[in-house]
Amino acid sequence: MIPNVHPPARLLAYDGSGIDGGLYTRITGWAGSAPHWLDRLVTEWSAYGLGVFALLMVWAWWRARAADSAVMARVLASPLIVVFAYLANSVLKGMVEEVRPCQQIAGTVPLEACPAAGDWSFPSNHTVIAFAAATALWFADRRLGWIGLLAAVLMGASRVWVGAHYPHDVVVGAVVGVVVAAVLALLAGRAAPLVDRLRTGPLGPVLGAGAA
Repeated sequence: MIPNVHPPARLLAYDGSGIDGGLYTRITGWAGSAPHWLDRLVTEWSAYGLGVFALLMVWAWWRARAADSAVMARVLASPLIVVFAYLANSVLKGMVEEVRPCQQIAGTVPLEACPAAGDWSFPSNHTVIAFAAATALWFADRRLGWIGLLAAVLMGASRVWVGAHYPHDVVVGAVVGVVVAAVLALLAGRAAPLVDRLRTGPLGPVLGAGAA
């Protein structure tokens, strides 16, 4: 069994290694023995992949120009939904204060630089953002939503592969992102009357004419 390496007393916080530290070690071990090109690909995706969700939102807006106003309302709300999910997750992080596995488990050699002490692990921000974006997109456009969900799964998996998070950080992050986004996306659809009015004004060329 790998001994724990505890942070200084002033930063003593929750140790999540007892939940799935063994699985984390196994996955980072796979990463350590994987081909360099694969590790590089996963690392780049983990670092920059969230940009894909921004592109999907732009694509969703373009498609929503010919859709009904409830769809456009949800598309326009999707960035705000992601921000709200991130803020909610930040509160949860501050409540739990789980030490990063790369700080807690001795011998860990992460592909990504280990965050500084005090940068808590649970839940994964990247995963929350990815699943919140994918869920918001799914309620607006099923096709783009499925693409987003696949990208979100890959993002969550990459966060464990690079050594930044335990698997449970990612699983709970996915749940937080989906739940928060689903509730807000349903509420956003109620803004359809506002979109109807905006479509008849100066923003008409941006919002489109709606469904024929």
